[in-house]
Amino acid sequence: MPIHIQIKLFATFLEKLPDNADHFPVEEDTTVAGLAEVLGIDPKDAKIVFINGRKGVLDAVLADGDRVGLFPPVGGG
Repeated sequence: MPIHIQIKLFATFLEKLPDNADHFPVEEDTTVAGLAEVLGIDPKDAKIVFINGRKGVLDAVLADGDRVGLFPPVGGG
């Protein structure tokens, strides 16, 4: 049975944001890395992960209602 999460993508990842990002279905036991793969993002490119506004990790298992943010490597100067 699927659960539903909210997805926020930033910078170059924005082009991968699905139309249903506010109520995105994933299978139970999906990790952040698994979510990235579903979205067409290589998990190693997700350098910063937030889950419900707190720093997260790629192997975190998602729960119903979670808000997930993914950031690519950031540069600047």
